[in-house]
Amino acid sequence: MRRMSSNSHVLVTNDDGIDHPGLHALAVHIQRSGRDVTVVAPDFDASGLSAALGGITAGLPIALKQYEIDGFNGRAYGLNAPPATCVLIAQLGAFGTEVDVVVSGINDGFNTGRSVLHSGTVGAALAAQNFGIRGLAVSTSRTDPILWHTAAHYAVLILNSLEDASPRCTVNLNVPSMPVNEIRGIHWGGLAPFNNIRSAIGEQTDEHVILKMVPPPSPPEIDTDLGLALNGYVAVTSLHAGSEVWSESVHPNDEFNPDVPLPAVTAGDELRPARSYLI
Repeated sequence: MRRMSSNSHVLVTNDDGIDHPGLHALAVHIQRSGRDVTVVAPDFDASGLSAALGGITAGLPIALKQYEIDGFNGRAYGLNAPPATCVLIAQLGAFGTEVDVVVSGINDGFNTGRSVLHSGTVGAALAAQNFGIRGLAVSTSRTDPILWHTAAHYAVLILNSLEDASPRCTVNLNVPSMPVNEIRGIHWGGLAPFNNIRSAIGEQTDEHVILKMVPPPSPPEIDTDLGLALNGYVAVTSLHAGSEVWSESVHPNDEFNPDVPLPAVTAGDELRPARSYLI
């Protein structure tokens, strides 16, 4: 296992766009920790795009523009593509040196519970995992003002732990927007059944549907990512995508039998990482 050094190459991206203050705070803090940082982020708001690559097609140009970030002296680019494509292009070597880890964020709003599936912030970190790179997604709560420094501080702290992590380790970090000295600690949190807001139908006609955001139906349990973050803790969750589900009755290369129940995690069957992830 290759250990990351203090001058490892970190790709910083997000789903809110290259101009977002959370991205800027994250890039500056990671660079100050002694790491080589390259910023490649969408040149538009790509929120909610998960790990989508978009309509990439061989031979068609993807617009790329260099940007300046206050307090940051590394390379920063806006790419006309979703965050996962930013990761892909970096992993293919477009920006020189090998990428050791991808850090995505800082998102203004928690990314917790089952909703992490839809997050472009988390999607970039999971894309890194899919491409063989360690990944970290960072989100904070919406306050006025948002204390980006706190989330960036804990991002660097968790990034230090990724030095010894297995390849393709992906961590989701949710940090309350409050002063560092008021944070109650860092705890592991399971995925809550919901995010801190959820979708509901606000209006529906024969021609359109309008969604509205509503609070969750009940308070989250304290051992979940959302429960911890709402109670002043930094919540850490390790995630894995691209997995398979197998049961005692279904094995690789078996002939499909429509009379055998389909494997499902919700039925208590076994979840395994895809073979390409096994080291």
